[in-house]
Amino acid sequence: MPALTTTSDGFLLHGEPFRIISGALHYFRVHPALWSDRLRKARLMGLNTVETYIPWNHHQPDPEGGLVLDGFLDLPRFLRLARDEGLRVLLRPGPFICAEWDGGGLPDWLTSDPDIRLRTSDPRFTGAVDRYLDLLLPALRPHMAAAGGPVIAVQVENEYGAYGDDSAYLKHLADAFRSRGVEELLFTCDQGDPGHLASGSLPGVLVTGTFGSRVEQSLARLREHRPEDPLFCAEFWIGWFDHWGGPHHVRDAADAAADLDRLLSAGASVNIYMFHGGTNFGFTNGANHKHAYTPTVTSYDYDAALTECGDPGPKYHAFREVIARHATVPDEPAPVPSPKLTPTAVELSSRAPLLPLAGSLAPAVQADAPVTMDELGQRTGYALYRTTLPAGGDGVLHFARGVGDRGQVFVDGAPVGVLESERHDESLPVRVPRPGATLEVLVENMGGVNYGPRIGAPKGLLGPVSFNGTDLTGWDCHPLPLNAPGALPFAPADGTPVTVPAFHRGTFDVGTPADAFLSLPGWSKGQAWINGFHLGRYWNRGPQRTLYVPAPVLRPGSNELVLLELHGTTATRALLTDTPDLGPENTW
Repeated sequence: MPALTTTSDGFLLHGEPFRIISGALHYFRVHPALWSDRLRKARLMGLNTVETYIPWNHHQPDPEGGLVLDGFLDLPRFLRLARDEGLRVLLRPGPFICAEWDGGGLPDWLTSDPDIRLRTSDPRFTGAVDRYLDLLLPALRPHMAAAGGPVIAVQVENEYGAYGDDSAYLKHLADAFRSRGVEELLFTCDQGDPGHLASGSLPGVLVTGTFGSRVEQSLARLREHRPEDPLFCAEFWIGWFDHWGGPHHVRDAADAAADLDRLLSAGASVNIYMFHGGTNFGFTNGANHKHAYTPTVTSYDYDAALTECGDPGPKYHAFREVIARHATVPDEPAPVPSPKLTPTAVELSSRAPLLPLAGSLAPAVQADAPVTMDELGQRTGYALYRTTLPAGGDGVLHFARGVGDRGQVFVDGAPVGVLESERHDESLPVRVPRPGATLEVLVENMGGVNYGPRIGAPKGLLGPVSFNGTDLTGWDCHPLPLNAPGALPFAPADGTPVTVPAFHRGTFDVGTPADAFLSLPGWSKGQAWINGFHLGRYWNRGPQRTLYVPAPVLRPGSNELVLLELHGTTATRALLTDTPDLGPENTW
């Protein structure tokens, strides 16, 4: 018998009544040196459980390779730390996780195959899932409740009723967990819609809901669908995520706390989404694509109970008070904000232009027509496409099927325009100074779609390119891996304005490392690294105006900041501040 069992009235843990009061905390969005801190703060708020997704695409980036379980992906260590803090764990391994994460957690070596029917019982998909679980579950079995570990329940898929109705696929997943030694309670989760609940559930598997308001109505729908199951909101949405160009979403703390109180007063269990959001470091953010492509920002603050830097926010204290009415909260002081770095200016005194360095970053692939980034093996980041234009004069460049996701166009090294999939751009008027002029297109993957049928959409140049109706051939297609930007051949800046993509480097001193926020007034768009750690994407489009710098990224003494600035700038300075700026707020 699993450690956690169900009755219509609630849960039993080892035969004793147990209400799940959980919070979402994604280990892969938090610096590993800070996991213990975040877990302690979860317990102090009154949580007895934490929940996390498992991103398949990062744990198995190579279909022929082994499982990655170190650094940010050391899930066994995270589970040990949760156990040591006295917390139970809900695991959500997918295989699809959504999570506003690049590709919804599905690996691009899988999604780039157009013949595979994702999230179905297509044997090509389930075969890949089975091989992944063959690697993952042996590493996790020692941390299951049956082995004395903290994991008390495992989710089957994720909001599947909003996507499909292949019950054979869901049954395959449930059987895959069981046949590989998972004895713990299995559950599904779906939005509180009768059709979703019907399509996304399985007999014998606990049904849970996802919602952020209308508590009584949502719980009633759960009860109507499965009267014998305990009530459990597996995602109680207390905030929301942000897109570039949109507002910073927030939810009133008192409003969220009142709904939490309604849930707990109804006898339901809950998983607060998010307890602590964290950060989409590097190239990990996802995107949505309903009517247009909209990428998610670097911050995953989510207006959560703990802020992006781990400080208790208004919801933390409001939720602690609510939980104390329904369960025992530790008789310890609430945590206080962490120390912050004294504001520090950073002079970026050296440069390295990107486009001339393309050949040194990786060999070019030569082709008659542009090839996608997937075909180049460049799964995230950037690719550069280069050819010559056969004629001079005014004309129109046409990009068949557009770009994925944003292309900067240069003629003889001069910027001439930008194409964005968000605007469905396919054409650009240009003036070509001479026959044989060099055409370069720098394409940025802004994040893989994480929800719906467009998961796996290709990136890069997506079809032939023509000038005034004549197809351009003879392309050099450069993948641009940016694994060690600090090692590039920098030269002292000469004071002239920069009009093309370039790396900018500077150093700064730190006494005692502490959390900080990188502010970039005067810079337009690009990437930032400190001491080789990839903080993520910045963009003056907003709403986000600062990037979170975790204290463990800094070191006493000299530190290095590198920016890849994609557009022209006269700025030469960045600022490490003690205050985040996530943009103008939109309360919902």
